[in-house]
Amino acid sequence: MTDWLTVSRGDAPLIVAFPHTGTDLPLDLEPRFTSSWLARKDADWWIDGLYAFARDLGATTIHTRMSRSVIDVNRDPSGASLYPGQATTGLCPSTTFDGEPLYRGAEPDAAEIADRRSTWFDPYHAALRAEIVRLRTDHANVVVYDAHSIRSRILRLFDGELPQFNIGTNGGAACYEALGRAVTDLCAASGRSYILDGRFRGGWTTRHYGRPTEGVHAIQMELAMRGYMAEPADPSPANWPTPFDLAVAAPITDILTDVLKACLAFARS
Repeated sequence: MTDWLTVSRGDAPLIVAFPHTGTDLPLDLEPRFTSSWLARKDADWWIDGLYAFARDLGATTIHTRMSRSVIDVNRDPSGASLYPGQATTGLCPSTTFDGEPLYRGAEPDAAEIADRRSTWFDPYHAALRAEIVRLRTDHANVVVYDAHSIRSRILRLFDGELPQFNIGTNGGAACYEALGRAVTDLCAASGRSYILDGRFRGGWTTRHYGRPTEGVHAIQMELAMRGYMAEPADPSPANWPTPFDLAVAAPITDILTDVLKACLAFARS
């Protein structure tokens, strides 16, 4: 554990990663942002609390407190787009999801991006790799579950309203079909909207670590935030983020509990 990176170790063959829960802004960088609120606007709000039950299942969890506006640890470190031809944000984003400029003046140059990568991106992934190696010594198969959420409507990124459950397996390359099918079947049974490998097919974590023939199966879950928190039509500093309410989140938590249990059952089968 560091002041910005936390790993909680479990012994089950499951790692739940939270790359976008962070809201920290380094003191020397915060004044450069257009506003602190914009620099935190696109966090995966309250996801680590939503999945707090994961540790009770024996899962290992890893999450960074650093805002994705400083460094996005779920992007290709080379800077290549994960979704060519579609709007997205980069390793060190220059805009919010809605296209609002993040910086008052100059954006990070190549040298600064490299420094941020070595300071935060590399240690995050070193920790994640270490946990995979540790668990693989005791388990033939390990599931890396990349936990995300996003506002249900962001016109710059996708049309209309996003399905409640957006499951990403990189077109089946990141895990065996049985895992993707098990998670998809549970989402379908919930009666809520879902899609497999739709707009979000998995970020760098899913694509990089998913090596099913080597016993590492990666899957991403991108939740539409409406499932566990209120979403204002026009987010502003006055109304966003809305508070986390355990009672409101309970129905989606029950579904996600079954999803993680299915991931464990797959890894152990």
